[in-house]
Amino acid sequence: MTDAIAILDFGSQYSQLIARRVREAHVYCELFPWDAPRERVMALQPRGFILSGGPNSVYDVGAPTLPAYVLESGLPVLGICYGMQLLAHVLGGQVAASAHREYGDARLEIRDCDLWPNAIRDLRSPLNVWMSHGDRITALPPGFEVIAQTANSPVAGMADPSRRLYAIQFHPEVNHTRHGREIIAQFVHVICGCRASWTPGNIIEESVLRIRAQVGGRSVICGLSGGVDSAVAAALVHRAVGNQLTCVFVNTGLLRKGEPEQVVETFERAQGMRLIAVDAGEDFIEALSGVTDPEEKRRRIGEKFIRVFESVVNGRWPTVGNGHTAAAEDRPLLCQGTLYPDVIESRGPERQAAAKIKTHHNVGGLPRDMQFDLLEPLRYLFKDEVRAIGSTLGLPDELVWRQPFPGPGLAVRVLGEVTWDRLERLREADAILQEELRRADLMRATSQAFAVLLPVRTVGVMGDGRTYNEVIAIRAVTTDDFMTADWARIPFDVLARVSNRIVNEVPGVNRVVYDITTKPPATIEWE
Repeated sequence: MTDAIAILDFGSQYSQLIARRVREAHVYCELFPWDAPRERVMALQPRGFILSGGPNSVYDVGAPTLPAYVLESGLPVLGICYGMQLLAHVLGGQVAASAHREYGDARLEIRDCDLWPNAIRDLRSPLNVWMSHGDRITALPPGFEVIAQTANSPVAGMADPSRRLYAIQFHPEVNHTRHGREIIAQFVHVICGCRASWTPGNIIEESVLRIRAQVGGRSVICGLSGGVDSAVAAALVHRAVGNQLTCVFVNTGLLRKGEPEQVVETFERAQGMRLIAVDAGEDFIEALSGVTDPEEKRRRIGEKFIRVFESVVNGRWPTVGNGHTAAAEDRPLLCQGTLYPDVIESRGPERQAAAKIKTHHNVGGLPRDMQFDLLEPLRYLFKDEVRAIGSTLGLPDELVWRQPFPGPGLAVRVLGEVTWDRLERLREADAILQEELRRADLMRATSQAFAVLLPVRTVGVMGDGRTYNEVIAIRAVTTDDFMTADWARIPFDVLARVSNRIVNEVPGVNRVVYDITTKPPATIEWE
């Protein structure tokens, strides 16, 4: 069995980052709400616990508490920020409001401790770390010693190595903390003794066995969107059950240039999968006629997708529609590209089989009479892990590293009414942007980059003649987690080439603008 770490989430904005850092150390982990049932957490058979930060003070009425089983287990514990204060509070120390709150960069002085990796022990100067707290430890719990301090925090780290209990006030999971990844790796490998066994090859091997056990002799249906999540999910299921999988690809007419052809080439010809491709572009454009509101676009696209998907499914598997009731062993499974961030952010009960196809596939729900059991082979994986698996499974780089694309496709990037002319205008402009970013080797440096057709016209002069055409806006962002993002600093010469080509090669456009909005929200589609 794969070694694992249990992370208890006390509400920190960085909790998901802790999980990512543990996975980057090639150790499996899961993120649980702090009050998750003991049985659920311990079923993971963790080799250690990490307690996240959080917005509360430990002395507040109703503040999250430390579950008794954590210390009763005798397993190693690493408390971070609120997790540190909680350990101190529970074990007999004292926590109080600080007269000087500490947010942002700080200089950390360390003392000898087995929590620190060699990269930190060898430093001849203080360590730059990221702080975010208003409380501090004013008295150590019995048995603990100070292992780090800053000018503002006399106890910025504490440890009781005999009980394998460690706590730090700063956030090692964020990029601002130097050697933060190494600290987390030191805890999971050296303190907890976890093997670095969470690798693409092992993930694929375990996933194949799990998929085969769930599928048995049944059929599997996968709705391909052209994006990396559904593509890797399909490739993984195909590795496990072969021709029991049938992929359905609905060309909505709202995809990027060349994507429909690439999906067919990759999955039907190169991967040898059973693929049903449906060209329904005219139907989607008709459904969007006269619509300008982005949410109404989403609703109509979702509804139309479901109707097309339903017609394919009911034509091939008549027992799952038309009011018929199929026995569980006769029902096909619906494969979805659900990722672990979706699970974390939902924090709700397990989704039912007929509830929804993921929003990056479409925006609607399946009809109630379509009886599916759900297969989610990527449910506990992050995007970077999914990409690594896709590459190991042999999917082409241009698909594995394709940037995220919204379920409604270009419809929400054509601001205003969607027509064939405006769609083609945007499709060509976006293709130029993607081509120039690839040529400049910036596709991986920009987490998401795309063009938007604005519903405004500007006056220009081209070829000694006056023009009155539309405007293309470009947004490019960088992000580690797709929860927060910042605008990408694309070199001016690249932007100049993109702008020049779009204005000269795309009819109906005479101006290009670049968006430099600082830290756009996590949902970085432009609507």
